[in-house]
Amino acid sequence: MTTFVDRVELHVAAGSGGHGCASVHREKFKPLGGPDGGNGGEGGSVVLVVDAQVTTLLEYHHSPKRKATNGKPGAGGHRTGADGQDLVLAVPDGTVVLDKTGNVLADLVGHGTSFVAAQGGRGGLGNAALASARRKAPGFALLGEPGDARDIVMELKSVADVALVGYPSAGKSSLISVLSAAKPKIADYPFTTLIPNLGVVTAGDTVYTIADVPGLIPGASQGKGLGLEFLRHVERCSVLVHVLDCATLEPGRDPLSDLETIEDELAQYGGLDDRPRLVALNKIDVPDGQDIADLTRASLEERGYRVFEVSAASRKGLRELSFALAQIVAEARAAKPVEESTRIVLRPTAVDDAGFTITEEDGAYRIRGGKPERWVRQTDFSNDEAVGYLADRLARLGVEQELWKIGAQEGDTVIIGPDENAVVFDWEPTLAAGAEMLGRRGEDHRLESPRPAVDRRREKQKGRDAAEAEYLAFEALSSGRQAAIEGDDEDH
Repeated sequence: MTTFVDRVELHVAAGSGGHGCASVHREKFKPLGGPDGGNGGEGGSVVLVVDAQVTTLLEYHHSPKRKATNGKPGAGGHRTGADGQDLVLAVPDGTVVLDKTGNVLADLVGHGTSFVAAQGGRGGLGNAALASARRKAPGFALLGEPGDARDIVMELKSVADVALVGYPSAGKSSLISVLSAAKPKIADYPFTTLIPNLGVVTAGDTVYTIADVPGLIPGASQGKGLGLEFLRHVERCSVLVHVLDCATLEPGRDPLSDLETIEDELAQYGGLDDRPRLVALNKIDVPDGQDIADLTRASLEERGYRVFEVSAASRKGLRELSFALAQIVAEARAAKPVEESTRIVLRPTAVDDAGFTITEEDGAYRIRGGKPERWVRQTDFSNDEAVGYLADRLARLGVEQELWKIGAQEGDTVIIGPDENAVVFDWEPTLAAGAEMLGRRGEDHRLESPRPAVDRRREKQKGRDAAEAEYLAFEALSSGRQAAIEGDDEDH
């Protein structure tokens, strides 16, 4: 059964924002209570947080889909919908987050470090928030925005100061077990270590971590053996220790050829040339082990390596190796630039930034920009007044003026947003903006389609009103004349 996973593909989906509410206050003896629709709640986000107690990505290997909760819709009486809860995912220290194309999104190092993998959607405004001096009782509300959804790749790169590298069965697990309190699996067959092991070593005043990387073989950087899976765990180390087996019985192998093979694999993997190297000639306690170490030491020192003859069984040479590693780690920490506290950087939008762009694509005009695309997502296209409000917002932003400048004509196709969720419509430049032109709630006469039956009823009503007005005028005139005649008779 798999117990260690250091690379997973995860689908994260944030919660959508709740819809705003379109409501009018209704109470006895208060027929004009006004709009009281509340705003929708914010959708929950998916957040990755480093937890020192987590050491593997196994949990996400078994359940690779994670979703936060949605925000609740608003309600009448100015009641705002509840916000969705953020989904917090604990990840190991040293987790690198990438997108599907391999671009690094975040490098999570240090307990408590967090990264928002998927942002929750905004809640829609209710009609109470949309009311203005010209639009006193909106008959619509804004929709909540959908939350972000995407696929990410998480890779674990162990955060260790020292990495032990070498052939399988070179004795790396034995060394880490005696240098630290780690208890890795130890056996007399290759590839006993299937996962990186971490141990904490104390040498004088210096405390450092040491990692046992699973055995490397020729071709590891191309995927042979276990090397490709775990070479990433040496990237963060300050020093590499070549553990060379002085008691191998395999034909064609000796400490020098093993060193050259491992160095070749590290060079092909790349990015490790600046790491200092030490050599640990291991298993000098076995027959002929000391003789092979004596023959090899001079050649290694000629190549510039510091060489230590060690034995995990007798613990010979381990103290010297431990303090030498502590010195290198301390020097690396001292040379590391001091990390400054995270500063909040404000990048305000330039005052002359229109907030959108218009490009011509295959005879159509595509509008891109954060505001137009967000407004489209928030619009309920089944409500004429909401569509009219969208037209007003686009006009105030300067979209229509810009379309005129680039030569758009009436009836041209206009597209707002990317291909996957674009809104396409025919441009009507005569669609004047202005909320004061709105009629009944939920309607906008600028967008009305012909309604013959309604028009006929209105014409008949106008005729009846005109006839009634004419009759009343005639009655008034007749009454005036009769009064005048009666007055003349009294004078005579």
